[in-house]
Order: sequence, then C-alpha cells, then structure tokens
Amino acid sequence: MFKNLITYRIGEGWQTDAAQLAEQLAKEPFLPCAPTQPLAVGWAPPRGVEHAPLVEVVDGHWLLKLRREQRLLPSSVVQERVDELAEQIEEATGRKPGKKARKDLKEQATHELLPRAFTKSSATRVWIAPQQRLLFVDAGSSSRADEVVTLLIQASPGLSLQLVQTAESPAACMAAWLLDGVTPEGFQIERECELKGSDEQKPVVRYARHPLDIDEVRAHLTSGKMPTRLALSWNERVAFTLTEGFAIKKISFLDLAFEGRPEASGDEAFDADAALATGELGRLIPALIEGLGGEHDFAAGAAAPAAAPAALPAPVEEAISESPPW
Repeated sequence: MFKNLITYRIGEGWQTDAAQLAEQLAKEPFLPCAPTQPLAVGWAPPRGVEHAPLVEVVDGHWLLKLRREQRLLPSSVVQERVDELAEQIEEATGRKPGKKARKDLKEQATHELLPRAFTKSSATRVWIAPQQRLLFVDAGSSSRADEVVTLLIQASPGLSLQLVQTAESPAACMAAWLLDGVTPEGFQIERECELKGSDEQKPVVRYARHPLDIDEVRAHLTSGKMPTRLALSWNERVAFTLTEGFAIKKISFLDLAFEGRPEASGDEAFDADAALATGELGRLIPALIEGLGGEHDFAAGAAAPAAAPAALPAPVEEAISESPPW
C-alpha cells in the first residue's frame, strides 16, 4: 500500500511494454551488500517472492520495487579505530601520521570495520500508469525519489520524466481553501496543517488534531503565512496530506474504500491491495490536479486547460487485506 506519492509525467518518446521493462531491470537486480560494500541498490520483485517478475501488472498498472541495503558504520567508531592505528604508527616510528596518512588510515579502518557493521534495508515502490503516461514514486523525500528516477532512467533507454506541476500553486490554493472553506468537489479539509512565514525568522505554526475553520488560522494567513502542508480527505475514501510541492503524504484508505471487499490472504492479497490502491488513487490524483487548475504544460509554456484529467483505470472488485505483502 502506498504511503507517499511523488508524481512524474512520462515523456512521449518512451515505447516499452512491461515485459521489456522487466528485462531491462533484470540487468540491475538487487544483491545484498558484500562484506566490504557500504551500499547495495537494485530492483527486486514487488510481490516479495523470490524469482517473481520484476514488473507486476495489475489492472493495466505496472508495479516495481527498488531495494536498498546499507551498512551502518558510525563515524565515531571509524575515528576510534583511526586513532588506534595512528598511535601504533607513532609508537613504532616516533612520528605522528600527517593529514594524508590519516586519510589513508581512515580508508583502512573503514575497510576493516565494514564486514562487522549492521545492515539496514529499505524498499521504494514505483507505480506506472502507462496509458496516462504517469509514474509515481512512493518516497517520503525528493532525494529518495531522485535516486529511484535516476536508476530507472539509466535502466530503460528513451525514458524521460518530468515532475508534474499544477497550473496554480498548491500553497496558494490551500490558503484559499482555508480562508473561505470552499474546496474542490469531493475534498474535505481535515484537522492538520502547517503554516510558514516568509520573513527573516520564517515562523512556523503547526496544527494537529485541531479544527482549522477558526479565526486564528485565518489571521495567520492574512498576516502572510502560507500553508506548506494540509490534511485532506477525498470522498470519505482516502485521507492524505498535500504539500506545497504537490507531494502526497500520509496516505491512508478509509473504511468506505474497503466496503464490500472480503479479506484476502496469500498471493491474492497483493493483487487485491494493488487494485484498491491504484483504483482509488487513480481517481483521486486527476481530481486533485483539476482542483489545482490543471497540469502545467511546459511544452506550450502555459497552463493546460483546467479540464478534468482522465481518471486512471478504476479498481476491480477484488478482495483486499489491510497488510499488503509488498
């Protein structure tokens, strides 16, 4: 299940099907860190089953997963070992190692300590809607999304990606919604937001579990503070937080989205969860783009018409579990 989404527009020149993409990703599979390797990154089966396809297709949507494993080696531990090695050299030669020698000792210490370091693993999910030429990265930061996008472009020749930007500023729209209480159709303001000032001190005001239709919030807005995050819900089916950069965070599916869906388990749960997530979000995201004035057309150098973007394929009525295996 997706928790965060950063949205990209796929360039028109990319002509690849799911099978071809899987072959391309197979050239850079995930392999665990070797004993002296600080970082390993590669593509892994999104279903979480060994030897399963690297690209899963569910209701016309493609699902990928980038795995990352990093050896955790605190700098203080490395420095302690460098000091030990430097003392040994001083005792043997009567001279303290210079700057260049200590740099070499640091490399030696790192090489010695890496095999004993703990490893930390993480995974980043990618969702491609090929018919709509949209790609979504389930990343909480732009740096992690950039890593995924860079590796994907390297793996698949001809792929170009552009961050989706809306014709109207998300911050300006969120401010208007908070001021007058009028949101795009289907969207509801919830009880969390962050407001930030633009003066030298850059004051920040955060509300959590608090009503936002109050004079205090409006006073902050009229004084010049702008929303950087705002909690919203959509048709009582999905809750999320919208950021000033059009990132969608803290996604959660509400009870109405699960209504009429019996629980699933095992391999069926992956397909059902993926169908639910892509189906609900595939309608929410075009509606959100429309509510922000439509998508900015970089090629034309002007905003695209604010007509409703085509919704992504609707969800199928399949079983769903609340704890997806991917």
